[in-house]
Amino acid sequence: MIAEFRLPDLGEGLTEAEVVQWLVAPGEQVALNQTLAEVETAKAVVELPSPYEGTVAELHADAGQTVAVGSPLIAFEVAGEESDAATPTVGAEGAQPNLVGYGAAPSASGRPVRRARRASASASVSDTAVIEAAPHDASPSVVPDQPGVERPRSTPPVRAYAKRAGVDLALVAAVVGDRVITRSDIDAFAARGADAAGQAEAEKRRESRPAFGAPDEGTREVRIPIRGVRKHTAAAMVESAFTAPHVTVFHTADVTATVELLDSFRADRGLSMHRIGPLAVVAKAVCLALGRTPGLNAHWDEASGEIVQYRYVDLGIAAATDRGLIVPNIRDAERLGLGGMADAIRDLAATARAGKTSPAELQGGTFSISNIGVFGIDAGTPILPPGQSGILAVGAIRRQPSEHRGEIALRDMMTLSLSFDHRLVDGAEGARFLCDVADVLQEPGRAMLFG
Repeated sequence: MIAEFRLPDLGEGLTEAEVVQWLVAPGEQVALNQTLAEVETAKAVVELPSPYEGTVAELHADAGQTVAVGSPLIAFEVAGEESDAATPTVGAEGAQPNLVGYGAAPSASGRPVRRARRASASASVSDTAVIEAAPHDASPSVVPDQPGVERPRSTPPVRAYAKRAGVDLALVAAVVGDRVITRSDIDAFAARGADAAGQAEAEKRRESRPAFGAPDEGTREVRIPIRGVRKHTAAAMVESAFTAPHVTVFHTADVTATVELLDSFRADRGLSMHRIGPLAVVAKAVCLALGRTPGLNAHWDEASGEIVQYRYVDLGIAAATDRGLIVPNIRDAERLGLGGMADAIRDLAATARAGKTSPAELQGGTFSISNIGVFGIDAGTPILPPGQSGILAVGAIRRQPSEHRGEIALRDMMTLSLSFDHRLVDGAEGARFLCDVADVLQEPGRAMLFG
């Protein structure tokens, strides 16, 4: 019988997803829970597991195509009666769940087998000349459906890592043999390719690159489809800019005491594991200040005609990734000490850079921080994430002359930029919050006074 798998609701309130890449092909035998494809929503890249065991009959969408939730995604030829050919639905009696992360209920006996993959000739173990001489991105990727050749053995995070590095896993498999490929294998292979051909490739690119503004043999412009994170970010920023009346205030603080405190932390072996930096201190100061200015930790609920004030802080930290800007959240950040805050920020950033931030981590923030200082920027006018009443941009720390105790001295200075929703927050409240954050940075001991 033919069974269709429709794009499931990924549990994040989104209505569509883009097919990043198919990991199966028509005519290919798939096992239960085998990864079928990677899809990108407006918030994250996730893998879709197969709810069936059978043969791929048809792919209803191409890579790069956007598919609406509930639309047919892939069709299988599976064993069973035609009357059983219903798309699996979560919650139905005897049905198989199809949400990402849930997999599917077992319906086949025996151990699932890895699917066959077709590799190009350059991926052959005997073709050592290609492996030794060619740059790692010069050979075609593996393609499905060649009998007797398996897909290189690796985990999903390693496959994603290889994709970002531009390394063909088939070539790596030819070097490491039948064992599971690791990140170290990919790094080693990439280094070999770079040593062998990096200099020649760089020279070739320099020679072929046209001067800016000079006519090219091809097109004079580049058109990039608006989708994924960029599409979501654009819609969210337009909604925020034209819904909430933004006000931005600035304050330049002398953070020399904070810099000295961090230096003492780095010298303390007991704290070295946390790697506490300025952003962690700012985040802790924000949580303390929000307790004194609850209007900045709130939501304007237009539908109910209410202002919702939160008694917890789900702190959003803006992270620039290859896919665009995302704002994952640190849950219950107000409960964390300084070391715990530093650990949470580090883990959040590493997960975001690896493209593994889950949809749940991108929802429900109550206040956000944007660390523009990491780019050498001093100040800005950040736009509020939809549903939040405040966002703080943290500028670079700069050593510059400033008045100190009646004299001019070199001091570490930082500019803080606070944007807030003027429907919820008056100017006086915004200024008080910003001064509270600055007070902690100027004199960290003042945090003891915050109740």
